[in-house]
Amino acid sequence: MRTSWYRVGVSCVAAVMLSGMQAWAGSVTGTIKFDGQPPALKPLDTTADPVCHSKHKDKSLPNEVLVLGSGQTMANVLVRVTKGAPAKDHPAPTDPVILTQEGCRYAPHVFVIRAGQSLKVLNPDGILHNVHSLPKTNTALNKAMPANLTEMETKFDKVEEPFAFKCDIHPWMQAWCFVTDNPYYSITKEDGLFNIDGLDAGEYEITAWHERLGTKTETVTVKDGEPAKVDFAFAKK
Repeated sequence: MRTSWYRVGVSCVAAVMLSGMQAWAGSVTGTIKFDGQPPALKPLDTTADPVCHSKHKDKSLPNEVLVLGSGQTMANVLVRVTKGAPAKDHPAPTDPVILTQEGCRYAPHVFVIRAGQSLKVLNPDGILHNVHSLPKTNTALNKAMPANLTEMETKFDKVEEPFAFKCDIHPWMQAWCFVTDNPYYSITKEDGLFNIDGLDAGEYEITAWHERLGTKTETVTVKDGEPAKVDFAFAKK
């Protein structure tokens, strides 16, 4: 009986300690907005391929270079820790990142993959695409995907700044890939919100990246159990 109570006591203490450690983990949150009058972007011209053109009800494909939500919040902005990331072991996830080519467009438009993690590229369109990545550090992918090749996989083994994916057959198709070795990043949707969890108390450099508008960087201090907040505003160059 004494042994049982001892084990229960140790388990309770361990649970409290673990709970406390989890509660102390900090985060950085914020919102990304566009400042000023946004440019008028024309829809992408898909008329060069009648099959692609027919896949859209109104026969137009929105330009994803700048995607704004209510209040000019910005989607497709990559926010990450660029200095001060906790020096911990972060094994690459076993599940692949999915990049689709549906409606003759890449989705997601901006994505993150961990070094060594599988990237699965899908082709549900039933037509010929050519998947062409343009990294400077990793080995480039340049492979045709005919109608009968519905998926393929690849990996990027080295950390690298965002680089483009394109389709050599449909030049309007583009996506952006960032390869990292840690989970301290976030990609905004149309609400412009980002959240980076799991940070220890300390000082961090946070960088927001946009494919056309460049980068914005701020330094924030994370306290135990208290989320730090920082907002970013981009403007037309």
